[in-house]
Amino acid sequence: MDIMSMLIPILTGGGGGLLAGKAMPKFSLGTIGNIICGLLGGGIGSQLIGSVLGVAAGGETGMDIGGLLGNVAAGGVGGGGLMAVIGMIKNMLAK
Repeated sequence: MDIMSMLIPILTGGGGGLLAGKAMPKFSLGTIGNIICGLLGGGIGSQLIGSVLGVAAGGETGMDIGGLLGNVAAGGVGGGGLMAVIGMIKNMLAK
């Protein structure tokens, strides 16, 4: 796995966390919190999807279009998902 295969899902995870925070303001952690959560979720989501599918999300053949789209999707979904889960937990504990 090369450095780009690791950076793409992390960076798109940050974007996914930010977008999820804008789409669900009730669960938002603030701009910086959404981005940090998204960065973590992007990396974790990419690894989870890779382990479930049995391959790296970026593909074993390098950075082809399928690998790139897989990395973007895994990062965005992982980042948005983790931000939403942490936002829900924060709201439950605040009550």
